[in-house]
Amino acid sequence: MTRISRFTEAQVKATQAYSVDIPTDHLDSRIETLVNELIGRVADKWTMLILEVLNDHGELRFTRLGELVAGISQKMLTQTLRQMERDGLVKRTIHPVIPPKVEYKLTPLGSSLGAAFCGVWIWAEHNLEEVEQSRLEFDARAKST
Repeated sequence: MTRISRFTEAQVKATQAYSVDIPTDHLDSRIETLVNELIGRVADKWTMLILEVLNDHGELRFTRLGELVAGISQKMLTQTLRQMERDGLVKRTIHPVIPPKVEYKLTPLGSSLGAAFCGVWIWAEHNLEEVEQSRLEFDARAKST
């Protein structure tokens, strides 16, 4: 299974909705700020991995989420989830039991962000061989100099 197949058809179609020309002379500075913040956050591998895991598995307990996001520390998982919750990407539910049961799930907003970045996976799938060939050629040139 390719990674792209993990996205639903609806998510792939939603990506196409973001493929429009936006006149840059009338951009709201708040939108620009948000885009820069989101790119920084999504460029952080933990946010993307958490989005992917929650998309694949649905609502998860904190511990299980940490197990499925390979290599993430408890501290980094906590920090990333707090920021994602603040941005409205995940919903945190605390169940009043002992010990406390905390679960996380994607919000529609989080799911739509995953869909928006689905385009990166599509691009990578279509351009993998060309990128790899370019890297091989570059590395060969670098060795010869």
